[in-house]
Amino acid sequence: MSMMGKEMKVCLPLYKVLYSLAFAVILGIARGVTHTYEVGIACEAPMALLASVFCADTYVQEIASRRSEVWRLYPMKKKVMCIFRRIGIQECYLLLLGAAGYGMFFLFQDPLPLYAPGTGGESGLHLFLVYLAAILVTLNFWGILGNAATCLTRSAWAGIGACLVLWLTVNSTTGDRLLGAWNMFSYTFRDIGDSGDLNWIKGKALCACLCIIIAAVTPKIIRKRG
Repeated sequence: MSMMGKEMKVCLPLYKVLYSLAFAVILGIARGVTHTYEVGIACEAPMALLASVFCADTYVQEIASRRSEVWRLYPMKKKVMCIFRRIGIQECYLLLLGAAGYGMFFLFQDPLPLYAPGTGGESGLHLFLVYLAAILVTLNFWGILGNAATCLTRSAWAGIGACLVLWLTVNSTTGDRLLGAWNMFSYTFRDIGDSGDLNWIKGKALCACLCIIIAAVTPKIIRKRG
């Protein structure tokens, strides 16, 4: 088996695949939407929370598993590369799941366009492509944050809890009022009525910068926390 195949077997066990698929299906059924522009909004925040849970055990599973003794013998560079490789695999899977989850709303609910075809407004394809760009950044941020929080606390549950507190804070009217366009969920809170308003990209740019910072300090966290 190739190295990538082995990594996929470790970071994408069957139970994670099953509960994430169930999550996407249930979201598409239970979260009601009326218009197509609401689909991306309905997906972003739940998918972000899923990413933090999904990636939380990327490192700590090695501490608790039978592989821990071998893992401790790895040089730091190899540990870090292994962790980021696994995060990358999980993020690719989550991006595909996010795209599939978007489609679930059309499968189960058939939302209507806000404007009649040919009368202006964003097309369905445009909405989907913008959603993919936004969710790519969102998933990366919350996934790498979930892993970093878990590395700091040495507990997947504590790491998930820390992410949940931040998630509840920014995914709220208070968070929108305080952070505005710099909110981590700026795509969700963007001005739907003005498709030319791209201020929400500031929030995604902030998430991208934070991803780089978290990735840079992750090796130091692992070194300190073991």
